[in-house]
Amino acid sequence: MPSLPRSSLGTRAPSWSESLGQGAMAKSSSLNVRVVEGRALPAKDVSGSSDPYCIVKVDDEVVARTATIWRSLSPFWGEEYTVNLPLDFHHLSFYVLDEDTVGQDDIIGKISLSREAITADPRGIDSWINLSRVDPDSEVQGEICLSVQTLEDVRGRCLHCHVLQARDLAPRDISGTSDPFARVFWGSQSLETSTIKKTRFPHWDEVLELREMPGSPSPLRVELWDWDMVGKNDFLGMEDAASPLAVLEELTSGDCRQELATKLVKLFLGQGLTGPFLDYLTRREVARTTDPNTLFRSNSLASKSVEQFMKLVGMPYLHEVLRPVINRVFEERKYMELDPCKMDLGRTRRISFKGAPSEEHVREASLGLLTGYLGPIVDAIVGSVGRCPSAMRLAFKQLRQRVEERFPQAEHEDVKYLAISGFLFLRFFAPAILSPKLFDLRDQHADPQTSRSLLLLAKAVQSIGNLGQQLGQGKELWMAPLHPFLLQSISRVRDFLDQLVEVDGKEEAGGPARALVPPSMTVREGYLLKRKEEPAGLATRFAFKKRYFRLSGEMLSYSKSPEWQMRSSIPVSHIRAVERVDEGAFQLPHVMQVVTQDGAGAPHTTYLQCKNVNELNQWLSALRKASAPNPDKLASCHPGAFRSGHWTCCLQAERSASGCSRTHSAVTLGDWSDPLDPDAETQMVYRQLLLGRDRLRMKFLEDSNMDTTLEAATEQGSSAMEGACTDALARQREAAARLLKVLTDLDQAHEEFQQQEQGKVVSGPLRP
Repeated sequence: MPSLPRSSLGTRAPSWSESLGQGAMAKSSSLNVRVVEGRALPAKDVSGSSDPYCIVKVDDEVVARTATIWRSLSPFWGEEYTVNLPLDFHHLSFYVLDEDTVGQDDIIGKISLSREAITADPRGIDSWINLSRVDPDSEVQGEICLSVQTLEDVRGRCLHCHVLQARDLAPRDISGTSDPFARVFWGSQSLETSTIKKTRFPHWDEVLELREMPGSPSPLRVELWDWDMVGKNDFLGMEDAASPLAVLEELTSGDCRQELATKLVKLFLGQGLTGPFLDYLTRREVARTTDPNTLFRSNSLASKSVEQFMKLVGMPYLHEVLRPVINRVFEERKYMELDPCKMDLGRTRRISFKGAPSEEHVREASLGLLTGYLGPIVDAIVGSVGRCPSAMRLAFKQLRQRVEERFPQAEHEDVKYLAISGFLFLRFFAPAILSPKLFDLRDQHADPQTSRSLLLLAKAVQSIGNLGQQLGQGKELWMAPLHPFLLQSISRVRDFLDQLVEVDGKEEAGGPARALVPPSMTVREGYLLKRKEEPAGLATRFAFKKRYFRLSGEMLSYSKSPEWQMRSSIPVSHIRAVERVDEGAFQLPHVMQVVTQDGAGAPHTTYLQCKNVNELNQWLSALRKASAPNPDKLASCHPGAFRSGHWTCCLQAERSASGCSRTHSAVTLGDWSDPLDPDAETQMVYRQLLLGRDRLRMKFLEDSNMDTTLEAATEQGSSAMEGACTDALARQREAAARLLKVLTDLDQAHEEFQQQEQGKVVSGPLRP
């Protein structure tokens, strides 16, 4: 088939190209597949490269594998296959993996093409296509049929789970079949069925009996696994109770799921209900996790919600713990390297060594520098129990309790620590060390040398958070010189985690949260140019003086330098407007004005010039957030300045003339210190529901259709199957129906609001 010109999609995401041509699909059920090449793949090895290969799947069956291209991020395969397709196939998938000599191969990404996409163009497909991330929990298929009944006797409640059959399970063995068995969980108890060999359509017809343990009722969970004689068993899927949150999670993925998690956390935080919200999500996640080594390692709604919760309530705590050492790393700019493949002996000689240094000299010097930074970091973390927000400590206490209930065995003793450290160290401290600017620890990104130092420190903190479980394993054996220090720190971290969850009280005891930061805490600081209110005839440029500003929820203060003791202050409660200033007012760019009103009611305007438009937007947003609760905000102001007897914007001759432009209260840039805004958070959740409305309807209709099928099966005598699935379908249908009703109610309210607004006179900006 003739090749079309390949073109990039203009993204930096990993992408690769493929060529597909149809070979009389309708008659012979065959497809010509050519795996051509990849580009911009991520580096999975410590060498800064990868060893990529590609596998081809029809639905869940592997049908082809390319050769491995060693040490390449732009591999060329150029391999062609003729794939025989079943007439009822759904998807053709391509997985790119990094081959490892030790441990499991790393998944780089995948592409999935539907039957419709392949058959849409008879010429086939020949283009670059972006790889998408792979969620291991979503790589499942099939259905299971159950019958569940709870009984009461003298010993208490008992659950009878009748595991009947399953169908269309994913093939996990090389033979194209599986060896499935079912595992039923109720609270801390679990039982298994027998294993049915070599089938994707197993029939068990086994009844498992579980007794209710003391404590709150737990949801029932049924998992299917493929038994393997060698290695770990393969996950086939699970059945769990449905809820509106569970359905909402199904409607989102990737960045949308992270945004959804942020908005949901803010909504529940504003109502003082973050504890129950996170407890529900983490309990659900823990309940459906069988391998403790994978707990909270996926990008589920639970993982994302806890991660965003830490950023929202714990950012001041993070700054207090890490900022001193991070500032030292940036200011000292020491050369540190342990990886022999990355050592630049010439650079080390120029920077800090005399003569010709060896790798051993560089390693010893770097080890001393790294431990010199890591020591204060670990000291600051383990000594920060009292400074950690109580809301975070309570959330971790609940999480630890759920993990201990789920994995009570002695061999899982470390899981209760890893569950917390996986969030606190791997998703909070380590990322902040790696990218300080993204966590507001620095105003600028690090240079390449400092970035490498931060990476080494982040890897070390990550190893400590993993409690040393992966030390000496994998590819980064060059980190071995740090192992003694890391091992010494692990016992201190365990003690720290024990103390962290020793907290009493409830998060909502103080009522709903209204702000995420203490009023006295500094939320933004830095040098700005300040113009005196009365320049006394000075030229414009000389009227601006460099001052160091600090903004908290209570005060905007400034002085000649950060260390200067004499400071002037503007109470935030006096701010009535924060607006941009036209460049023509002073013939200077990036100027803003802070309009205040003193106790006597007299207005004052302070003009501040920023270095660039980004800094201008950051200060505008920070000041508007801090002054958001203030009463008597100005409805209008002058975007110019009063000079030479008139306003430069509207040319009015009176200084007291009313403003000629409306003021703005909306922030330009959002960050962790934003005030809670329930309307904005709810709007985003509503948008996600709107985008998933069709899928919700399909789910509701599919469940209804399955009910019809079950009724027909009952008439034919299959009463066991009818009782097997009714409860699960009812829960799913109820959750979907509740969300659809929410959308209907919101649509009706929106329509009524629009009708009320009709006929009103409104004004708005001019449009071209």
